Amino acid sequence: MKKYKLLQEFSRYILVGGTAFAIDISLLYLFKNYVFYNFDEIGVYISTALGFIGGLIYNYILSLNFVFDSAKAQNKGKTIGAFIVFLLIGVAGLLLTEIGMYIGIQIFAINYLVVKILVSAVVLIWNFGIRKILIFK
Repeated sequence: MKKYKLLQEFSRYILVGGTAFAIDISLLYLFKNYVFYNFDEIGVYISTALGFIGGLIYNYILSLNFVFDSAKAQNKGKTIGAFIVFLLIGVAGLLLTEIGMYIGIQIFAINYLVVKILVSAVVLIWNFGIRKILIFK
C-alpha cells in the first residue's frame, strides 16, 4: 500500500512537474528571445534562472495542494521553514540546471532548449526525492 501511495504521488508530481516544465521552458524561451536577446550567452543563463523560478513557484503551490498526500492531510509544507527548505532545494536544483546548461551549451555545443530538456529530467528526479525526504515525509 505504501509503494502504491508513493507511485500515486510520483505520478502527480510528474504531471505537475510537466506543466511546471512547460512554464519554465516557455519563460526561458520568451526571456532569451525577447528580453535578453542582446545579452549573448549570459542572457541564456539569466533566462534559465527566471524560467526556473516561475516553474518553482507553480510547483510549490501545486505540491502543497495536489501532489503530496501528507501536505494535504496534515498541513505539512505550509510553514515558513518548510517553504525555506523547498526554496533551498529549488536553489540546489537551479544550480544543477545552470551547471548542466553550461556543460551542454559551452562544452558540447548543444542547442539551449535541448539541453534544458535533458537537464530538467535529472533535476525532476532530484527535486522529487529530496522534497519527499525533507518536507513531505
